[in-house]
Amino acid sequence: MASEANARVLAGFLDYLRIEKGLARLSISAYTTDILQLAEFLEKRKRLLLTARRSDVREFLQELFSNQVDGRSVGRKLSAMRHLYRYLLLDKRIDHDPTLNLESPRQWKVLPKSLARDEVESTLASPMTALAASPRKAKDAPALAARDHAMLELLYAGALRVTELVTAKLDDLKLESGYMLVRGKGDKERIVPLGKPAQDALSSYLASGRPLLDAMPASKPRNMAAAPTTKNSPLLFIARGGRKLTRQRIWQMVGAASASSGRHASPHMLRHSCATHMVENGADLRTVQTILGHADISTTQVYTHLALDRLRTVYQKHHPRAKAKQIES
Repeated sequence: MASEANARVLAGFLDYLRIEKGLARLSISAYTTDILQLAEFLEKRKRLLLTARRSDVREFLQELFSNQVDGRSVGRKLSAMRHLYRYLLLDKRIDHDPTLNLESPRQWKVLPKSLARDEVESTLASPMTALAASPRKAKDAPALAARDHAMLELLYAGALRVTELVTAKLDDLKLESGYMLVRGKGDKERIVPLGKPAQDALSSYLASGRPLLDAMPASKPRNMAAAPTTKNSPLLFIARGGRKLTRQRIWQMVGAASASSGRHASPHMLRHSCATHMVENGADLRTVQTILGHADISTTQVYTHLALDRLRTVYQKHHPRAKAKQIES
């Protein structure tokens, strides 16, 4: 088991700190807490302390920042990790240090919160999973599930803002060509490509979900007059009776869907998850800027550190001098 392997590494490291480094009991306790936290993070990603990559270490530190851990504490945890991997290098348990050349957390810009990829998968699948698990389904449950699934896929695929989602029109969607026109801030249009999962979810919603919702009578909100029904609405996503969805409803839907992943997410987190995962997979910042609809590249530069991590990884893998240096060390 991963936990047993990590426990053996930690035990050896603590002996090293106690016997060879002569650290005090409180210092060793702090190191223990920090390394256990790293080990737990790695195990969720099916990695060990011995197999951690530089990107894993950086994602761990970034998660701490996202959870509002102060910079001094993050710096201490990075110091603990550096001591651990120097020890493992000296002991010849590893052949590279994943903390090597990792800049100080004080130099980082804090990335917006994003979901891990497995958390995204769980969130996007939630409406259809909940529908399949429901023993008694309301008449409109399949249509609502198809709609919510399509909205989630689109939020992540196209990094849409909430307002862009609720105001999107049927005519903006070009499914046969695999893209969508999005009207962003300042009424500026941009083209957003759509992957196959988003295309399939939208096709299903348009074929069976949307027509059923459009034909239904509008539900009457509590203590309010019923909103006017708008048959043949030009909007892409609609509530019962063709009514326009509210921004609040989208936030509620995303929050409920993300419960299955164990984290409470917002629509903006799906937007930032799209950008984060694109950069991690090698997308350049100009492309990400276009997808996000940022008017100025400086807004997109919050993802610069992710791009640099990717650049270093590719460089070390392919540059002959970098590879030679790794072998020598």
